[in-house]
Amino acid sequence: MAARFRPLRQSVGEPRLPVTIRPTTADVEIARTIARRTSEPSEEIARALTWGADEKVLLALTAIGWLASRGADEALRRAANHAVLVAATASLLPHGMKLVFDQVRPDRRTVVGHLHGISFSGKREDAFPSGHALHMGALASAAGTLPVGPRRAVRALAVCLSLTRVVVLAHWASDVVAGFAIGIALERFLRTWSGFPQGNARADPGSEKPKGPQRRSKDRSAAG
Repeated sequence: MAARFRPLRQSVGEPRLPVTIRPTTADVEIARTIARRTSEPSEEIARALTWGADEKVLLALTAIGWLASRGADEALRRAANHAVLVAATASLLPHGMKLVFDQVRPDRRTVVGHLHGISFSGKREDAFPSGHALHMGALASAAGTLPVGPRRAVRALAVCLSLTRVVVLAHWASDVVAGFAIGIALERFLRTWSGFPQGNARADPGSEKPKGPQRRSKDRSAAG
C-alpha cells in the first residue's frame, strides 16, 4: 500500500506566518519512501539516536565542559567558551527562524507512516529549519580543528544524527540540509567573537617582527 501525504490545509482562523515554505518534489519522495518502508523498531532506534543532537542535551554537556575547563590552560578555556557560545546561539536561532518561516512537518502529512511506527514531533508547522541539524553542522565545523581521525569520526557522527530527523519524519530532507549549512556558517561566524581556535586570537602588534627593508636594516645594525 503506497504511503499518501495529505495536502497542506489551513485551519479556519489559524494565524499564518509571513513566509510559507513548501517541500520539494524530492522531499516528498524521500518522505513517502520512508513512510512506506520503515518499521516500528527502526523508528524507536532513530528516536533514541536523535537525542544525541537535542539542544537540551548539548547545552548541558557544554555547560559541564565549560565548568570543567576553568582550571585548564588558555587554549582549552577558549575552546570551552566557544562551545558554550555556539550551543547557546544554535539553540536560540532555530526558534527565532521558526517564528518567521512556516512549514508543515512530514509526520503530519502521512497516514501510512504512523501505521509503521512514525510518531509526531514538535509543533506542526515548525519543520524549517532543523534545529538538531543546525547543532550538528556547528559541531562538524568546529571539528575542523581536530586531527584527521577524530575530525572524520565527529563529522560522520554529526551527519548520522542529523539524518535521524529525516528518518523519524520530523523534518523534510531539505530542512536538514539547510539546518546543517546554517550551523556551519554560524560556527565560523562566532569564531570572530570567541577567538577560537587559538590562531584566531588577534596577535599583539608589538610582537610582530618587522618585515622588508625595516627588518633588514635592524639586522644589519645588530650585526654591527
